[in-house]
Amino acid sequence: MRITIEGASEEFERKLLALLAEHRHELTVSTGTEWTAERAERYLRSLPAGARRFAEVVVVDGDGHADADRLRSIVGKLNGPTVALSRALPRGVREGWWPEGTTAPITVVYDPDNPSWQKAVAYEMAKENVPVFRAAFTRLTGDGRQAEQGAAAPASMG
Repeated sequence: MRITIEGASEEFERKLLALLAEHRHELTVSTGTEWTAERAERYLRSLPAGARRFAEVVVVDGDGHADADRLRSIVGKLNGPTVALSRALPRGVREGWWPEGTTAPITVVYDPDNPSWQKAVAYEMAKENVPVFRAAFTRLTGDGRQAEQGAAAPASMG
Protein backbone atom coordinates (compact mmCIF):
# COMPACT_ATOMS: atom_id res chain seq x y z
CA MET A 1 0.00 0.00 0.00
CA ARG A 2 1.25 3.50 -0.84
CA ILE A 3 -0.24 6.56 0.87
CA THR A 4 0.41 10.19 -0.06
CA ILE A 5 -0.81 12.94 2.23
CA GLU A 6 -0.43 16.56 1.19
CA GLY A 7 -1.37 19.72 3.03
CA ALA A 8 -1.41 18.17 6.50
CA SER A 9 -0.64 20.34 9.49
CA GLU A 10 2.67 19.92 11.29
CA GLU A 11 0.82 18.52 14.32
CA PHE A 12 -0.91 15.88 12.18
CA GLU A 13 2.41 15.02 10.53
CA ARG A 14 4.12 14.64 13.92
CA LYS A 15 1.37 12.34 15.24
CA LEU A 16 1.31 10.27 12.06
CA LEU A 17 5.09 9.87 12.07
CA ALA A 18 4.98 8.78 15.73
CA LEU A 19 2.38 6.13 14.85
CA LEU A 20 4.44 4.96 11.90
CA ALA A 21 7.53 4.79 14.11
CA GLU A 22 5.69 2.34 16.37
CA HIS A 23 5.26 0.05 13.35
CA ARG A 24 8.65 0.71 11.76
CA HIS A 25 9.54 -2.99 11.60
CA GLU A 26 6.51 -3.67 9.43
CA LEU A 27 6.74 -0.63 7.15
CA THR A 28 9.02 1.34 4.92
CA VAL A 29 8.47 4.98 5.75
CA SER A 30 9.88 7.93 3.90
CA THR A 31 9.01 11.52 4.65
CA GLY A 32 9.49 14.61 2.58
CA THR A 33 12.74 16.23 3.59
CA GLU A 34 12.38 19.18 1.22
CA TRP A 35 12.28 22.69 2.58
CA THR A 36 8.84 24.30 2.59
CA ALA A 37 8.04 27.94 3.30
CA GLU A 38 6.69 26.94 6.72
CA ARG A 39 9.79 24.92 7.61
CA ALA A 40 12.06 27.69 6.34
CA GLU A 41 10.21 30.29 8.40
CA ARG A 42 10.43 28.12 11.51
CA TYR A 43 14.15 27.59 10.85
CA LEU A 44 14.76 31.33 10.47
CA ARG A 45 12.70 32.24 13.54
CA SER A 46 14.78 29.80 15.61
CA LEU A 47 18.01 31.64 14.75
CA PRO A 48 19.55 34.46 16.77
CA ALA A 49 19.62 37.85 15.00
CA GLY A 50 23.22 37.56 13.74
CA ALA A 51 22.65 34.14 12.20
CA ARG A 52 19.37 35.31 10.65
CA ARG A 53 21.18 38.29 9.10
CA PHE A 54 23.86 35.89 7.82
CA ALA A 55 21.15 33.77 6.15
CA GLU A 56 19.50 36.88 4.72
CA VAL A 57 22.76 37.96 3.07
CA VAL A 58 23.12 34.51 1.48
CA VAL A 59 19.48 34.14 0.41
CA VAL A 60 18.15 37.61 -0.33
CA ASP A 61 21.21 39.74 -1.07
CA GLY A 62 23.29 37.00 -2.70
CA ASP A 63 20.54 34.97 -4.41
CA GLY A 64 21.89 31.79 -2.81
CA HIS A 65 25.59 32.66 -2.62
CA ALA A 66 27.70 35.01 -0.49
CA ASP A 67 31.45 35.40 -0.29
CA ALA A 68 32.81 34.78 3.19
CA ASP A 69 34.67 38.12 3.19
CA ARG A 70 31.42 39.97 2.45
CA LEU A 71 29.68 38.10 5.26
CA ARG A 72 32.54 38.93 7.64
CA SER A 73 32.22 42.62 6.74
CA ILE A 74 28.50 42.52 7.60
CA VAL A 75 28.26 40.19 10.63
CA GLY A 76 31.84 40.08 11.92
CA LYS A 77 33.28 36.72 12.90
CA LEU A 78 31.48 33.87 11.18
CA ASN A 79 31.84 31.22 13.87
CA GLY A 80 28.86 32.48 15.92
CA PRO A 81 26.34 32.55 13.07
CA THR A 82 27.59 29.31 11.52
CA VAL A 83 27.37 27.46 14.83
CA ALA A 84 23.80 28.74 15.26
CA LEU A 85 22.93 27.57 11.73
CA SER A 86 24.37 24.12 12.35
CA ARG A 87 22.56 23.71 15.69
CA ALA A 88 19.20 24.75 14.26
CA LEU A 89 18.93 21.69 12.01
CA PRO A 90 19.17 18.97 14.71
CA ARG A 91 17.04 21.11 17.03
CA GLY A 92 14.31 21.12 14.38
CA VAL A 93 14.49 17.33 14.06
CA ARG A 94 14.35 16.95 17.84
CA GLU A 95 11.36 19.32 18.08
CA GLY A 96 9.57 17.60 15.18
CA TRP A 97 9.68 20.67 12.93
CA TRP A 98 11.19 18.70 10.03
CA PRO A 99 12.16 15.07 9.53
CA GLU A 100 15.52 13.41 9.99
CA GLY A 101 17.47 13.62 6.74
CA THR A 102 16.53 17.23 5.98
CA THR A 103 19.64 18.84 4.55
CA ALA A 104 21.23 22.00 5.89
CA PRO A 105 19.88 24.91 3.86
CA ILE A 106 23.18 26.83 3.86
CA THR A 107 26.48 25.09 3.25
CA VAL A 108 30.08 26.21 3.38
CA VAL A 109 32.34 26.40 0.32
CA TYR A 110 36.03 25.81 0.97
CA ASP A 111 38.92 26.89 -1.22
CA PRO A 112 39.50 23.97 -3.61
CA ASP A 113 43.05 25.17 -4.28
CA ASN A 114 43.98 24.88 -0.61
CA PRO A 115 42.28 21.75 0.76
CA SER A 116 44.64 21.38 3.72
CA TRP A 117 43.56 24.66 5.33
CA GLN A 118 39.80 24.75 5.66
CA LYS A 119 38.96 28.43 5.57
CA ALA A 120 35.52 29.24 4.19
CA VAL A 121 35.55 31.22 0.97
CA ALA A 122 31.76 31.38 0.56
CA TYR A 123 28.41 30.07 1.75
CA GLU A 124 25.65 28.90 -0.55
CA MET A 125 22.14 27.56 -0.74
CA ALA A 126 20.80 25.08 -3.30
CA LYS A 127 18.98 27.00 -6.07
CA GLU A 128 15.70 25.16 -5.45
CA ASN A 129 15.67 26.38 -1.83
CA VAL A 130 16.29 30.07 -2.58
CA PRO A 131 12.67 30.93 -3.52
CA VAL A 132 11.39 28.97 -0.51
CA PHE A 133 13.62 30.89 1.91
CA ARG A 134 12.90 34.20 0.14
CA ALA A 135 9.19 33.58 0.81
CA ALA A 136 10.00 32.82 4.44
CA PHE A 137 11.96 36.08 4.78
CA THR A 138 9.06 37.96 3.18
CA ARG A 139 6.69 36.44 5.73
CA LEU A 140 9.07 37.33 8.57
CA THR A 141 9.46 40.93 7.42
CA GLY A 142 5.73 41.24 6.89
CA ASP A 143 5.12 40.07 10.47
CA GLY A 144 7.74 42.49 11.77
CA ARG A 145 6.29 45.44 9.88
CA GLN A 146 2.79 44.63 11.10
CA ALA A 147 4.03 44.47 14.71
CA GLU A 148 5.88 47.80 14.31
CA GLN A 149 2.81 49.44 12.79
CA GLY A 150 0.62 48.07 15.58
CA ALA A 151 3.00 49.38 18.24
CA ALA A 152 3.26 52.78 16.56
CA ALA A 153 -0.50 53.21 16.18
CA PRO A 154 -1.97 55.64 18.67
CA ALA A 155 -4.29 54.24 21.29
CA SER A 156 -7.92 54.92 20.59
CA MET A 157 -9.65 57.40 22.81
CA GLY A 158 -12.83 55.67 23.50
